[in-house]
Parts: sequence; structure tokens; C-alpha cells
Amino acid sequence: MSTRRLTRPGTALLRRLREPAPPQPERCAFCGSAVPVDHRHLVDTEEQALTCVCTACSLLFQQPGAAGGRYRTVPDRYLTDPDHRLGDREWTALGVPVGTAFVFRNSRHDRLVLLYPGPGGATESEPDEAAWQEALGGGRLAAELRPDVEALLLRRTAADEVRCFLVPIDACYELVGRLRRCWKGFDGGQEARAELDAFFTRVADRARPLRAEAVS
Repeated sequence: MSTRRLTRPGTALLRRLREPAPPQPERCAFCGSAVPVDHRHLVDTEEQALTCVCTACSLLFQQPGAAGGRYRTVPDRYLTDPDHRLGDREWTALGVPVGTAFVFRNSRHDRLVLLYPGPGGATESEPDEAAWQEALGGGRLAAELRPDVEALLLRRTAADEVRCFLVPIDACYELVGRLRRCWKGFDGGQEARAELDAFFTRVADRARPLRAEAVS
């Protein structure tokens, strides 16, 4: 009977076996093609979830009535209204217990949804419609807001001023994820505050004054 001598795996092989598998590229949920890091998203209005898509599929779902309206492409516009200032009174009327929040309209249930980031992700509440109208409803940004796919991103500053931007909804959830990864203690800690400052700086750099944007 012949025998085989078992050889021990080499050091290089053992090292490769211990290493984590390389991350798989994200793919379009509809056509399966690989998508870049800065890919587009759709909102599934029935599941209220974001879906990764390639550029071609995102353009397809921009067409009115595509997929019966269930999927909507998230726009990439960032807007600000220099003529509409918010202060402490408006912030108090919204009843937000923290310094940063975003609000969007859920078309399926025809209601406003207010969320604010924290250590556990996004905490949801339903703002009072009257308070919303008093604080934001009469502004041009609110009039421009597209249901499900855009949000008003708000931040209260140390001077009791409120910065307000119209942004893609996926940008808001990006902020939620960034803060969740670095949140420490009760108020987030220094790293979370630095992340928040950097995020709002990027948003402000991308935002165009509303008067320069064609009315949708």
C-alpha cells in the first residue's frame, strides 16, 4: 500500500487564510452591474428603503410612472435659501430635542417624518403639522421639497441660529451612519462633533442658492 506524506501549509498560505476576504463590489439591484463608490440610489416607497443602482437604471426610474411609481431616483441637488432665516423660536416649535435633524414627507402615508441621528442610528418622530407650517412650511425650500427622495437638513448652531439645506435623502442617512460609527458618550464626543462640522461644510459648499435654481 502506498502512502502519501502530508505537507504542512507554508507561512504565506497560512497568512492568506487568516486574512479577511476582500470586500465584494456593490452592485446595481436591478441589472447586477458593479457600481462605483459614489453611485446613485432609489427609494423603494413601499418598503421605505434605499436601493443601490447604476447610472443607467437611475435614469430609467427618473421617468414619470416607472415601475408604477414604487421606485424613485434620489436627486443630487443641494439647495439653500439665503432669504429664509430660522431662529430659536422656530426650532422650539419643531420640538427637536437635539442639535441636528432632518425632515421629509412620506408619500405613502402622506405625513411628515422627522429624524435625528444618535448612537443607535436615526430616531424617528412625527412633527406636528401646525408647528411644521410655522417653522418651515411657508418657506421656498419646503415648497421645493420632493416627497420620499429629498429632506430638509437642519442644524442648530451655538448662536441659536438654524442652518437649513434641501439635500438628497441618502445624504442624511450617510450622516447618520458616519455619526453612529464615531459616537461616544451622551453627546457624541469630540470626534462626532468634528465629523458633523466637516459634513455640514461639505453640504454648504455644494448647496446653491434657491434663486439660482429653476423651480421644479
